[in-house]
Amino acid sequence: MARNRSLVPGAKGLLDAMKYETSKEVGVNLKEGYNGDLTAREAGKVGGNMVRKMISQAEKQLSGK
Repeated sequence: MARNRSLVPGAKGLLDAMKYETSKEVGVNLKEGYNGDLTAREAGKVGGNMVRKMISQAEKQLSGK
């Protein structure tokens, strides 16, 4: 059973903002609401770059920079 809920309250809005920012950076046309017309490659570009950003931010926090 899939549960699509956030573990951190308030994180959904921040992740959505990051998703739209990242999609612009990688050149994927993302729109509000349904985006079922995206290819798997386009969706993967956005998701993969979001993960890279989150890892980079976490590493910066751990190193104290």
